[in-house]
Amino acid sequence: MNKRFLRQTLSLLNTDYVKLDSRWNYKNVISPYHRIYYIDAGAGKISDTSKTLPLEAGYLYIIPSYTLCNLVCEGHLSQYFVQFFEESTDGTSLFSDVRLVHRVKASEIDLMNFRRLVDINPGRGINRSDNPQVYEKNIYYKEYQELNNHQKISDFLETQGILFQLLSRFTIPEIFQANEPKVIPAKILDAMRFVYVNLHLPLKVKLLAERASLNAEYFSRLFENHTGTRPLSFIYGARIERAIHIMATSQASNAEIASLTGFESLSHFTRVFKKVTSLAPSVYRKQMNLPRIE
Repeated sequence: MNKRFLRQTLSLLNTDYVKLDSRWNYKNVISPYHRIYYIDAGAGKISDTSKTLPLEAGYLYIIPSYTLCNLVCEGHLSQYFVQFFEESTDGTSLFSDVRLVHRVKASEIDLMNFRRLVDINPGRGINRSDNPQVYEKNIYYKEYQELNNHQKISDFLETQGILFQLLSRFTIPEIFQANEPKVIPAKILDAMRFVYVNLHLPLKVKLLAERASLNAEYFSRLFENHTGTRPLSFIYGARIERAIHIMATSQASNAEIASLTGFESLSHFTRVFKKVTSLAPSVYRKQMNLPRIE
């Protein structure tokens, strides 16, 4: 019997129906949440680091979290949209290695789902500005999370179901692997969870191994066998991903981000950031059109 268990929970941020014009023109957008668009009229363009796609009526588009993209409306464009966070018990993502834009031909059920999603989540549009630099702030994320916490359980469950239905429309090989998911030992999952929760601490491989009651070298080999990366690389990758999130959602300085993400010093943070992203933090901020705060 084929059994699959989802470890993901989807947390609604915004959903609405909007009519846009040529002012909807934003470069180097990178967000810590997923976006899905349903275009019903007009035209525009969306691009990632590898391609440009036309925004056309009758299509669904998905932008996974942390995907660098450009958004352009050439005159007028109307769309349903939803923005949502993905959370999981082990820190994994449905889009773990895919940070590219995709599209599929929409169906009537997609339109019905979007209409229902907006109907059961009134007032969840972006009420400040359609500029990501304005509305992508941690304080606003918390505000919308509070709305989720007060949502009726029936609406919460229906919202989850609709979001998963929309995600299911993108079950293409580039995004979802056809192979059965790997069974990761509980000790490795626990170590991954511990890292994500304690990024601000001086994490060491020895500490993770001791928590798992394993020899450090054996623990490292086991971790790599089941995750594809060594524990230290995993720690650094998680810290840099958190750092990018903080950059995109706050006015924190590089020194503050280094401290919040557990680096020993600003120079250590800068060195690892450049190794992971190929850019120094200040250069990354400039290319992403983020505030340059040293």
